[in-house]
Amino acid sequence: MGSDRLQDASRTLREREYLAEIYRLSDRGNSPDGYISTSALADLLDVSAPAVNRMVTKLKESGFLDHEPYQGIRLTADGRREALKELRRHRIAEVFLVKIMGFGWHEVHAEANRISQGLSEVVTERMAEMAGQPTICPHGEPIPSPDGDVPELHDGLLADSSEGVELKITRVRTRESDRLEYLAALGLLPGRTLQIIHKAPFSGPLQLKVGSEYRIVGHNLAELIRVLAV
Repeated sequence: MGSDRLQDASRTLREREYLAEIYRLSDRGNSPDGYISTSALADLLDVSAPAVNRMVTKLKESGFLDHEPYQGIRLTADGRREALKELRRHRIAEVFLVKIMGFGWHEVHAEANRISQGLSEVVTERMAEMAGQPTICPHGEPIPSPDGDVPELHDGLLADSSEGVELKITRVRTRESDRLEYLAALGLLPGRTLQIIHKAPFSGPLQLKVGSEYRIVGHNLAELIRVLAV
C-alpha cells in the first residue's frame, strides 16, 4: 500500500513537470493556436516518443490537454493553471538559489527542478518573501502570481531586431549552463541595454554594443535572447 502511494506521488510530480514543459514550449510563440508537437516535447524532456504519448493520453484523460491529429497538443484552462503553479514554484526556487544561497544563474535550473517538486504553498511563499517578492526569475522569465496570472510580454528575438535601435534584454531562453556562463561573460543579462551595430547577411553573426564595449554573437545565440525596444 505504501509503495502504491509513493508511485502515485511520483506520477503526480511527473505530470506537473510535463505540464510546465508544455507551457514553456507553447510560450515560445511558434504556434498561434498554442499547439506544440509531441516530438518537440520528447526532445525537450529527453524521453522516448512512446513515453510522451503515454503521458499525453493520461493528461488528456485528466482534462489537462487537448490533442488534435496533425496539430499536436495544447493546454486546457485547467492544464494551464496547473502548469503556472509549477512554474511559480520552480522560478521562485531559482531566485532563492541565486539571491539567498549564492548560486550562479547557470547552476539553478536542475536544482530548482528537484527542490520545487517538494515545495508546499506555505514554503514557496516564505521563499518568495525571503527573496524580496521577485517578479522574474534569474533568466528574466515572469513569475506567475499565486492566482496563476502571468504578464503578457511583447518582446522579440534579438536576431530579428533592427540595427541602431536601443534594446533591453528581457529574458534568455536557454538553461544550458555553458551557454548561460558564456552570455554572462559577454554581459548579456536580463535588464542590460544594447544596440546592434551590424548584422551579417544569411544568418551571420551580429556585432553588438553593450554599454561601452563591443561584442560579436552568432545568429543561433541571438535567437535565444529576447529584447524590447527602449
